[in-house]
Amino acid sequence: MTIRESSEATGVGAFAAGPDRECLRCPRLAAFRAKQRTAFPEWHNAPVPSFGPLTARLVIVGLAPGLRGANRTGRPFTGDYAGDLLYATLAEYGFSRGTFDARPDDGLALIDARITNAVHCAPPENKPTPAEIKTCRDAYLAQRIPAMPKLRAIVMLGRISHESTLRALGHKLSAAPFGHGAAHDVGGLRLFDSYHCSRYNTNTGVLTTAMFRDVFANVRAYLDGSCDLAAAPAVTSADTK
Repeated sequence: MTIRESSEATGVGAFAAGPDRECLRCPRLAAFRAKQRTAFPEWHNAPVPSFGPLTARLVIVGLAPGLRGANRTGRPFTGDYAGDLLYATLAEYGFSRGTFDARPDDGLALIDARITNAVHCAPPENKPTPAEIKTCRDAYLAQRIPAMPKLRAIVMLGRISHESTLRALGHKLSAAPFGHGAAHDVGGLRLFDSYHCSRYNTNTGVLTTAMFRDVFANVRAYLDGSCDLAAAPAVTSADTK
């Protein structure tokens, strides 16, 4: 059974939007959220919903909302440096229209792309626990991927995103090892790995702007059907669980 057939059979579309504002599935994250609401009542301070159309062929999976970024603004990768790099790159490769101004009301729209996170709530010190990652994956990420009927490609930002996405797809981690620039064919989808576009990674040189752009250049070429196999990243197959 394909991912799309599984979606139709199980009726998982209701979970595609993510958790509601008062989600209590992860007590530690709920308590942290309540603390931030007291300190910063004007912030979003709630699970951050996905951004972009469900009909997109591309979904980008991040780690979790940044405390002073998406947790503040309510839109993924909006309000911190990681978003500056991500949205500039999406615009460069035709995945957005409008001007990104780091505000959820800036009028920016995604084209054929959607952004979500492995964990929907901001965790203390930006470090979700394994249990929190699993809880959000089982309840939402594993349901969201099949709910995208035209999905063809996934960009996974960082190792946690990579591992959570593979598990959401029901595959062993050993079948598709993480590596920046790597690509994997899994269940009819092409998965692209990238280091996370965090300020720490870019400041330390772990990820450069050129490295990040190369990932999305390969995604664009793949979706356009013009991927140069000689220049594209090596592709591993993970058709068996």
